[in-house]
Amino acid sequence: MAILNILEFPDPRLRTIAKPVDVVDDGIRQLIDDMFETMYDAPGIGLAATQVNVHKRVVVMDLSEDKSEPLVFINPEFEYLTDEMGQYQEGCLSVPGFYENVDRPQKVRINALDRDGRPFELEAEGLLAVCIQHECDHLNGKLFVDYLSNLKRDRIKKKLEKLHRQQA
Repeated sequence: MAILNILEFPDPRLRTIAKPVDVVDDGIRQLIDDMFETMYDAPGIGLAATQVNVHKRVVVMDLSEDKSEPLVFINPEFEYLTDEMGQYQEGCLSVPGFYENVDRPQKVRINALDRDGRPFELEAEGLLAVCIQHECDHLNGKLFVDYLSNLKRDRIKKKLEKLHRQQA
């Protein structure tokens, strides 16, 4: 397994729309393993392949405290099951150090393939529903900062650009 490089906002590669996975093979399973190692190391609770510059529709997630509940979503698609919105403070491994409130639907149904290519369906609410929507946004080239005002988004962008310049 390997720890992969996580792209950071405003890297334009984060805006790439991911392509569906045609075949779940050992290469995809290796990507999944590397993504889990990267996510746990960061540390985070979710990671989309887009964030590690692999433009395939793959998401890994683990909301547990002890890293004991890994979830894999290949070619995920979700639908809203309620119009009820909830506000969560979201952060992102691609927008390090920033947390902002985002309104999202409270309940979703997701259809995806697991790490062995078997289809499954899951209904989610609360934090799991938020994470699913957040990570699926990444696969579509969207970041949580896109839900913020232009002023907040520009402020975050400028701070991260300055940090990237200092690190270079």
